[in-house]
Amino acid sequence: MNKSIKRLGIMGGTFDPIHYGHLVTAEAARGEYELDHVLFLPSGISPHKDPKTISDAQHRYLMTVFATLTNPYFEVSRVEIDREGVTYTIDTLRLLKEQYGADTKLYFITGADVIAEIMSWKDSSELIQLSEFIAATRPGFKFQPEYVDQWFFQQNKHLHQLKVPAMAISSTDIRLRVKAGKSIRYLVPESVEYYIRKNKLYIDKSDTQSEKNEAESVL
Repeated sequence: MNKSIKRLGIMGGTFDPIHYGHLVTAEAARGEYELDHVLFLPSGISPHKDPKTISDAQHRYLMTVFATLTNPYFEVSRVEIDREGVTYTIDTLRLLKEQYGADTKLYFITGADVIAEIMSWKDSSELIQLSEFIAATRPGFKFQPEYVDQWFFQQNKHLHQLKVPAMAISSTDIRLRVKAGKSIRYLVPESVEYYIRKNKLYIDKSDTQSEKNEAESVL
């Protein structure tokens, strides 16, 4: 563990797939808040999403590794995907605080839409005491309801806002584009695009099987 890291960014997410919006946001946060390092944490079994709708953790982990390889300030952790059962952000932050020490300040980076739900997270009051929170939005986007800011204020904490143009890119849109056979070039790194194509992610497996059966019947 690098004890020289005093300001650690934590980029949590499903990363299904990781795209340039995630990468640009992480780099913008690193520069704006003078972070020494940004740790990407592909989620394990999320309490907020149906596991059946999410790609295999190993695929999401590898895509994140490929996407971050060229940035020496970025690193990918398996801490959540290797944890058994449902993974909660509070458990991850407790672990990171223990690993990096009290002298390291944590900055949790996520989208403003996610921040709007933070009060429903497990041990939310402790959560925002363990880490600063950075809410990334695209320019012109209306920020989360005022009650979220007020709740942070009541906890004697400040919610940081970060405007990122690339936040307009969406993992959901990318999955739909792949399924429809549309291009995702320049939305994701080339290594991620290649991985998606090679492993046939986000396509309807039943359609693929039907095409295979039709080809075999012709032969």
